[in-house]
Amino acid sequence: MIEVENLTRVFRTYKKQPGFWGGVKGLFRREFEEVRAADNISFSIREGEFVGFLGPNGAGKTTTLKMLSGLIYPTSGRARVAGFDPTKRENAYRRIFALVLGQKNQLWWDLPAIESFLLLRHIYGLGAAQYQQTLDELIKLLDVGHKLNVMVRELSLGERMKMELIAALLHRPRVLFLDEPTIGLDVVSQKAVRSFLRDYNRRYRTTILLTSHYMADIKALCERVIVIHKGRKIHDGDIGRLDATGSRQKIIKFRPVDGVLSPGAFDPQFGKAEPAANGEYVLHVPGDQAVAVSQQILAAGPVADITIEDVPLEDIIAELFGKQG
Repeated sequence: MIEVENLTRVFRTYKKQPGFWGGVKGLFRREFEEVRAADNISFSIREGEFVGFLGPNGAGKTTTLKMLSGLIYPTSGRARVAGFDPTKRENAYRRIFALVLGQKNQLWWDLPAIESFLLLRHIYGLGAAQYQQTLDELIKLLDVGHKLNVMVRELSLGERMKMELIAALLHRPRVLFLDEPTIGLDVVSQKAVRSFLRDYNRRYRTTILLTSHYMADIKALCERVIVIHKGRKIHDGDIGRLDATGSRQKIIKFRPVDGVLSPGAFDPQFGKAEPAANGEYVLHVPGDQAVAVSQQILAAGPVADITIEDVPLEDIIAELFGKQG
């Protein structure tokens, strides 16, 4: 469904010298610097896949989505989405994809959402019956029927994002690009949006490419992740493989009864137990040694609490970024 080959986008920006005279010099001789927002990225996504697109701020995630949407042109490389070249911006292509930017609005701020939906119906040329059927289904799935006639500016952030999703899906796109759709939402709203996206993907086999800084989104929705850093792809594979990287280590958290770490509580070859809040200690150990080390801790003195945890996915990804410099 999506094929990306050596996609590159270079931004050329004017580098102003400081001060008044720096501005004057810039009138006669300007210095520019180039930033590679996307650098030779290649990947392919099958129809119906729900893929996470990860990277730190400035990694090139949004730039890549905008190139796939035809909003900006690549400097080099090529992309195909459902057989279309996004750079041609054909009307037929615009009808089969949708882009949702978590920090941008496509709804009219001073109008009720239902009026924006009616306008979108005419923009996409949707028949009355098809429009109403799709709208009723989306309203039911997102439980926002009682908010349709409320001015968009008066909606909560979570309610507004649900309306944005309805607007994006009214024309039943085959491909959905989501850029931080849960940013700023409370836990309840995040869960509702995740549940909706999961069900929608399974029901309609819509191909979805999702960027998010919330690892809960990625773990709940995506079986595969693509990780980019400084414009380059550094990982592409099953999310289970990424988790397996972290499974080679475990985190042991324990709290001695009196808050004092007993001498010889664990073999020092595993490192130093770092003190944490409430008298707790944290220790990173090889995954296959976690049980043995826990037994050492319990044998060395009374322990009020002890747990063995997996390394969080965000820590694994942060480590990947660190290895890439």
